[in-house]
Amino acid sequence: MNKSEAKQRIKKLRELINHHRYLYHVLDKQEISDAALDSLKKELFNLEQKYPEFITPDSPTQRVGGLPLKKFEKIKHSQPMLSFNDAFSEEDMEDWEERIKKLLNEKGTVPDQGQSLSYFCELKFDGLAIELIYRTPTKGGYPILKTGSTRGDGIIGENVTQNLKTIDSIPLRLRREEEKEIIVRGEAIIFKKDFLKINKMREKAGLPVYANPRNVAAGSIRQLDPKITAQRNLTFFAYDLISNLGQTTHQEEHKILKDLGFKTNPYSRFCKDLKEVFEFREQWKKNREKLEYEIDGIVAIVNQNKIFQKLGVVGKAPRGAIAYKFPLKEAETIVEDIKIQVGRTGAVTPVACLKPVKVGGVTISRATLHNEDEIKRLGVKIGDTVIVGRAGDVIPEVVKILKELRTGKEKIFKMPKVCPFCGTKLVKPTEKVIWRCPNPKCQARQRRYLYHFVSKGAFNIEGLGPRIIDQLFEKNLISDPADIFQLKEGDLIPLEGFAEKAAENLISAIKAKKEIDFSRFIYALGLKEVGEETSALLAQKLKFKSEKLKIEELTEAFQKLSLEYLQSIKDIGPVAAQSIYDWFRQKQNIMFLEKLGKVGITIKNYQLPTTNYKLSGKTFVLTGSLTNLTREEAKEKIRNLGGKVSEAVSKKTDFVVVGREPGAKLEQAKKMGVKIISDKEFLKMFTTH
Repeated sequence: MNKSEAKQRIKKLRELINHHRYLYHVLDKQEISDAALDSLKKELFNLEQKYPEFITPDSPTQRVGGLPLKKFEKIKHSQPMLSFNDAFSEEDMEDWEERIKKLLNEKGTVPDQGQSLSYFCELKFDGLAIELIYRTPTKGGYPILKTGSTRGDGIIGENVTQNLKTIDSIPLRLRREEEKEIIVRGEAIIFKKDFLKINKMREKAGLPVYANPRNVAAGSIRQLDPKITAQRNLTFFAYDLISNLGQTTHQEEHKILKDLGFKTNPYSRFCKDLKEVFEFREQWKKNREKLEYEIDGIVAIVNQNKIFQKLGVVGKAPRGAIAYKFPLKEAETIVEDIKIQVGRTGAVTPVACLKPVKVGGVTISRATLHNEDEIKRLGVKIGDTVIVGRAGDVIPEVVKILKELRTGKEKIFKMPKVCPFCGTKLVKPTEKVIWRCPNPKCQARQRRYLYHFVSKGAFNIEGLGPRIIDQLFEKNLISDPADIFQLKEGDLIPLEGFAEKAAENLISAIKAKKEIDFSRFIYALGLKEVGEETSALLAQKLKFKSEKLKIEELTEAFQKLSLEYLQSIKDIGPVAAQSIYDWFRQKQNIMFLEKLGKVGITIKNYQLPTTNYKLSGKTFVLTGSLTNLTREEAKEKIRNLGGKVSEAVSKKTDFVVVGREPGAKLEQAKKMGVKIISDKEFLKMFTTH
């Protein structure tokens, strides 16, 4: 074979090997045996060794090569590599959709000529995010892999090109000609069977085993010696095309990626609405163990690229995509201490301080113990080994005490008699189970009150969470909720995590909430025994002529209400009535209301939108996520037709509405013989006459 013939043979061998690589790794087909493919690779290697001038960067022989690196170079991403915000329930997902629809409304964007948003759903791999850059040679032709990098901090990653070349499912050369630079992103993962093999080898060698497949994938990619990476048998799934190749939807991106020669996940699916997203997630929650690799949820992405881009970014996450995680599992750990937490109404809650433990990939260090009686019921002691669990956005709980593991050194927890924050003697009415701090000026109570005031059911100020409130409180920038509405950008910039733009955004979010619904305002005030339902009931009962109220009008109206009248309102008990009556007659509360008026808070008067009260006198309890309504929408519909929503199942409950993933309320309803209806039956109540 002369030099010219060798050149042609090398070219054809490369094309044939790449063809079979594509069949195997992208199309899951195999036309020749592994042994035959190895034989082709061996011939190519021998020819290139004889004629090294014909070796090219995209040759299959270049997947492993070169000396180990001393360190990784840094590489800047052309666009930030973002991470996703998490959702754990259908309610979380509905809230997310509501937020993005509201933002699109504000931006004047109407998706699909007035139709609903559609989504593209993918499995959420438990691996390492990777970016690949391909460039066309100066003489033209097919783009060749130039650099591959890790996500890093989202802006700057590490150049791990040599290691990524060892992954067979990453093409060294793309399958179609493109003049522009091609940027692709995806996930490097390891299959379960390969993970187990590696751990068995480590056990035999007396080395510690890896905790999970993700650690192996991440560790393998960051090996300084590419030969070690090659031994790990990693796989790469492409899921994002950064370069513009004419795609208008995320679904089209996946098709283009496959055409370019990338392995894409065959289980990805277009979903026309959230209902189909829920079905997709439920399918893989049930079948995740059948997969060859680990997943911890699904990713839902707004399918229309223009809308996705219009939504922009918040923090380090795109607004138009979210990770919908699976319910978290249980784990065992040790109760290192039990501390006290004081809520906004003075309620004292014991909290277990745990030896940090990962539950479903999330580190947990605290779990609620609810109250003194619950501690006695569980029999938990400081030093106990316990099982903790956390599902969705529920606070971690101690599920069980492993008394068999006690050593005798465990200590009994004694409930304090005075508030650990202000020293005030705690009180507990004989018929109650909860201890309370009665001091309204207790700093712990004040902080919790601030958290409540800006929460979802109240003023709902997006971006103002406990961490920021704590900083504002500690720096004496706020002492009560009214101070929040007097903040300026300059007050926020010195705080940790605030740049000028972030400060502007939060101040804008605060200003936008100066007008609030009547019922939300009552709930925000945090009156003892007055929750969302009682707040809504009060808003319905108090009649005003004007659509918008000033604070002083509302204050005056409440001060005129007699205790007898409040007690006569159906569904407001004597304790709640007394709480409302007393609150509006305390000097410090009236001064606080006046302060809210001075900072510009106005109230939207409640107007019943219907004269049809066919649900009058009926009490509903909602559990699980409803198919076509958010929980807030369902509550509003019930109230508008004269019904009532309760958070707890009792003998007074008329209907328990069951959606997806119902909680303990379903079992309570069965035990009490309360009527249970599906969300479809529930919706019929609003359409039938």
